Amino acid sequence: MLPNISLAATTWDMPSAYGAGNFISKAYVAFGEDVSARTNGELAITLHPGGSLYSGGDILRAVREGQVPIGGRFLGAHSQQAPMLGLDTIPFLATTREQSRKLYDVSKDAVNAALADMGLKLLFAPVWPPQGLFSKKEVKTVADMNGVKFRAYDASTTRLAELMGAVPTQTEASEIAQAFSTGVAESMIASGAIGTWQKIWDYADYYYEVNAWLPKSGVIVNADAWDGLDSATQAAVTEAAAATEAAVWDEMEVQNDGYKATMAENGMTIAPPSAELQAGLDEIGAKMTDEWIEAAGDAGAAVIEAYRAG
Repeated sequence: MLPNISLAATTWDMPSAYGAGNFISKAYVAFGEDVSARTNGELAITLHPGGSLYSGGDILRAVREGQVPIGGRFLGAHSQQAPMLGLDTIPFLATTREQSRKLYDVSKDAVNAALADMGLKLLFAPVWPPQGLFSKKEVKTVADMNGVKFRAYDASTTRLAELMGAVPTQTEASEIAQAFSTGVAESMIASGAIGTWQKIWDYADYYYEVNAWLPKSGVIVNADAWDGLDSATQAAVTEAAAATEAAVWDEMEVQNDGYKATMAENGMTIAPPSAELQAGLDEIGAKMTDEWIEAAGDAGAAVIEAYRAG
């Protein structure tokens, strides 16, 4: 049973770590508005952005324990709890919108099974733009990352830092500007959305379009809260989730072009990686894919096989 939550309540509080102006946060707001419209106001979802209700690291736990019925959370941060949640943060496995969509489609059932074991359900997964390499200094090869303080936020980015020879420093999205300004971080892999939100041009000069992966932020709901909804409301929420997800995936590339333009206008160098840098990163990606399959077991191997088929 859920503590301190009335399953008949008409308002669901939804925490998110991302700032209100972020395009993923705007998608969360649009989802809530759509749910309200489809249920004639019988269910309202109120977004609490920027870690104002729960910090990013606490959101999944809060939803799991029923402190809130719903939340938006970067699921890759919880790959140590369930390796399947880290699938779309394997570097250089799916580097385009089309590849990322295929990976998502072939892994949905496995991801939902992992979440079900936690008492959670995935409603939808808005996609982030491709992840590029931000750096205070020029990077021509992987060797140039040796000893560089690298922002890490999950097991995948920590391992990536280690394999590049960088020094991982744990930093949540809301802490990026502070980390760069104080020297805690000198480099990171993130989307142009994060770079623009954090005005990263104040701290870093280079953005390399390495397209490491296209992560997704899952909108998760507590299974008991979901079961407490009547079938008509469940259908309305499911329809709103599907509509919001489709809109975000369609909008992502346009948004990404805008972010890169904004960063360039503010003095950043936007460039593709050198052939040497890309080759080194691809080698790391292949190693991390093998490591992920080993951690995820047969279910993980089946997902990768399905993704690579055809």
